[in-house]
Amino acid sequence: MQIEKPPEQRTAFLKRFLGGLLELVYPRICLSCRKKLPEGPSGERVCPQCWNAVKRCVPPFCRRCGRHLQNVASGRDICSECMRKHLHFDRAFSACSYEGVIKELIHQFKYGGRSYLGPSLGKLMAEHARQYRLPLEVVDCIIPVPLHSAKLREREFNQAEVLGSFVAREFNKEMLDGCLIRRLPTKAQADLGSNERFTNVRGSFTVKAPQAVAGKNILLVDDVLTTGATSSEAALALKNAGAGIVFVLTLAN
Repeated sequence: MQIEKPPEQRTAFLKRFLGGLLELVYPRICLSCRKKLPEGPSGERVCPQCWNAVKRCVPPFCRRCGRHLQNVASGRDICSECMRKHLHFDRAFSACSYEGVIKELIHQFKYGGRSYLGPSLGKLMAEHARQYRLPLEVVDCIIPVPLHSAKLREREFNQAEVLGSFVAREFNKEMLDGCLIRRLPTKAQADLGSNERFTNVRGSFTVKAPQAVAGKNILLVDDVLTTGATSSEAALALKNAGAGIVFVLTLAN
C-alpha cells in the first residue's frame, strides 16, 4: 500500500523538480565570465572569481574626483584632470575602477535590465565608504542623480536610485528621490568628448522643492563618474537651491 505524501512534501519535491528543470534549460551562469556558477545562494549571479577580480579604488585619492593618484611625487593631492576643470561638487568618491569585471556588470545592470544586481553593487560602495571612513556623518540626505523622464521610460528604472536606496539604508540616511529633476533630454555622455560633456548637461537639472535641500549637506549617488560633468551640474543645481556641502559617491570612475 502506497502512503500519500503530505502536501508540504509534495510542494517541496515539485520546487526541487522545477528548479532542476530550469537549471537544465537555463543554467545559472556568471554575468561576467559566462561560466556556470558554483553551488551557492540562488540569487547570486556573479561567481566568486569575478567578484575578486573587481579592481577597487585605493589611496592616495585625488581630493576632487576620488581617483587614485598615480604621481604623488609632485606633492599635490589633486589630479591633473581636475586641475583643468571647475567642478561644483566638493568632493567625489568611487569604490572601483571602471574597467574589466565591474564595467561589464554595470553594463548588465543599466542596459540589461538586471536591477537585481543593485544590492551587490551597492555593497561595494558601502564597503568603500566604511574602509576609508568617508565623511558621511556630515551628510543629511542622499539624492540619486535622476534620469530624464524619457530615458526612465525606456530603461524602466534609474540605476542611481537603486544604488542610492541601498546606501541610504546602510548608513541610515534620508533618501530624497524626486527632489532633483533632470528637465532637459541630453545626448548620451558616452558618445561625447570631455568638453562636450560639460556643454551637453549645462542647465539640465533643477530642484523641485528647494526647501527640502536648503541648508543641508547632500550625498549625490550615481553609477559612474567619468569627467564629472553630470555630477558637477547636478551639484550646481542643488547649491543654487541652497544646499551646503555636496559630496558624490559612485560605484566606479
